[in-house]
Amino acid sequence: MKKKINIAIDGPAAAGKSTISRRVAKRMAYIYIDTGAMYRAVTLHAIRNGRGVIDQLDDLDIRFGADGTSIYLNGEDVSADIRSQEVTNNVSEISSLAEVRQYLVSMQRKIAEDKGVVMDGRDIGTTVLPEAELKVYMKASPEIRAKRRLKEEKERGIDIDLETLTDQIIRRDDLDMNREISPLVKAHDAVLLDTSHMSIPEVEEKIIRMAEDLLRED
Repeated sequence: MKKKINIAIDGPAAAGKSTISRRVAKRMAYIYIDTGAMYRAVTLHAIRNGRGVIDQLDDLDIRFGADGTSIYLNGEDVSADIRSQEVTNNVSEISSLAEVRQYLVSMQRKIAEDKGVVMDGRDIGTTVLPEAELKVYMKASPEIRAKRRLKEEKERGIDIDLETLTDQIIRRDDLDMNREISPLVKAHDAVLLDTSHMSIPEVEEKIIRMAEDLLRED
């Protein structure tokens, strides 16, 4: 059987984790898991039904589509809904709840049991998959991340200015880095990649090379 590894990619909001993880997974024929989308799906569920539903997470059905980019909540495609401004404004708070993290971390670990997974998030290398063979921590300045996010939002037809996005990203960084449970922090054995002045193909190629080096080891 061909050897496989798990790849954990962490970093702050809008660091390019999802884009890079998706491309790396496709190149390696691995499964891509967007943990941020999972937290957004739970946040959407709480917004729609009230915070009380957090106590009934076992009743939730969260699944990814075959394309690896769409996500379904109780059978409904919520890929677009989870990217709404309301979800964005609330996801950090919902993500910090112990019961939410426990529920989703358990699900994420189960998915990765058979290896061959590229998983991105904020605590993958430290909490979810601490034994992942390759850990990468991506970073870039808030201003650069805001410019990247602005381009994405404009492509989705969302009208928002750069200053607002920069403020949102700085606030999200503060919440993620200072939350009590699984704060955003670089794993001690993660490779630090400052992508501020790197293109998407450059980042992808660097991670692919590191993964291939590991796979060649006995």
